[in-house]
Amino acid sequence: QVQLVESGGGLVQTGGSLRLSCAHSGGTFQRYTMGWFRQAPGKDREFVAAIRRNGDSTHYADSVKGRFTISRDKAENTVYLQMISLKPEDTAVYYCAADPSIILSQVRFGSSYAYWGQGTQVTVSS
Repeated sequence: QVQLVESGGGLVQTGGSLRLSCAHSGGTFQRYTMGWFRQAPGKDREFVAAIRRNGDSTHYADSVKGRFTISRDKAENTVYLQMISLKPEDTAVYYCAADPSIILSQVRFGSSYAYWGQGTQVTVSS
């Protein structure tokens, strides 16, 4: 059974940076497309970023493009989300997701992912 464990969240000031990590276990990491989603209080879960199995294709929500970078480390079985120039509107619980069989057109949809982590809180103070 695939397990995903996020870490790296915290409290940061506007303009600050954080790096989230998601450790993947229970499956062959290289076979999974990995995604990051977030959910702010009172709002729906939204897509943040995704990276395909071989790491050569990344996708971002318009709201984070140019500020967030998703990457994966095969040796560590970990996917990262580097976040810079953080804004108060980035405040949310961030979730890592994984699936072995997503097609390219579906990477932005949470329903496409079979496995989810427990989430890590990111709070950006103004």
